[in-house]
Amino acid sequence: MKDSDSPKGATDPIWVGLADGLKSGWYVPGTGEVVTGFPVTAEDTVLDLGCGNGPSSLFCAKQGADVTFTDLLPEAVAEVEKAIAKVEACDRYRGIVGDSNPLLVDDESMTRIMCCEVLEHVEDPAQVLGELVRVGKPGALYLLTVPGEAGEKMQQAFALPEYFEAPNHIRIFSKDDFVSLVEGAGLEIERYEAYGFFMLFWMCMHWLIIDEQIEEGSYTPALSETMIQPPFHQNIHHLADMWKSILDMPKGLEFKKQMDQLLPKSQYVIARKPG
Repeated sequence: MKDSDSPKGATDPIWVGLADGLKSGWYVPGTGEVVTGFPVTAEDTVLDLGCGNGPSSLFCAKQGADVTFTDLLPEAVAEVEKAIAKVEACDRYRGIVGDSNPLLVDDESMTRIMCCEVLEHVEDPAQVLGELVRVGKPGALYLLTVPGEAGEKMQQAFALPEYFEAPNHIRIFSKDDFVSLVEGAGLEIERYEAYGFFMLFWMCMHWLIIDEQIEEGSYTPALSETMIQPPFHQNIHHLADMWKSILDMPKGLEFKKQMDQLLPKSQYVIARKPG
């Protein structure tokens, strides 16, 4: 079965992923919080370092914030610019192509700083955090995420080798490593959470599908670059259908919370710059 052979009328994995994220406190409608404890308003100046396809930047733009977003890939920045340009609530935004050495942002100019799933890719995470601290105003709030340790080590058993090579994941953060890095940068941690078992399960299923395709001789490298993009293999749809059913059960949310702690896809901190 190839990725293009999606079963007709199957559950949409992306929709289930969004529903799972919502139950973890992400992008909650009406609260203006990117995640619980990280509110954004029209008064905020926001930096999204490593914006990717821009879900957090777009969410902040919809709150009316002044949004600056950066990425190494020009096409990623261009796509986010295009999406934010359509948001009526936002008329203040700027895309920057480049890395964080140095970050092309003024000192003490940002009230909200986001750096999601970036630090595991870079040679010097402390340098990146140092730049993020530099651009934050006194009292600025930070949202920082990296993959969870247990989930990363689990994937090492069967992921493609390049997933754990530059420019992909070149380090694994334990909770203590992550907390120490943030505190060492001079930030005060207000909240630590782990979440995302469904997305970890999805990633593992993806690697297993690729392994099967390699054995069959039907694998092409492009498939590894579209882990969460349609069309999906039928087993990803089956996974989404199962997880949707679990979330709908009376104790489904409690089960999700337990699995998120046991095998999280990601971990995050919300921290504040003193002053």
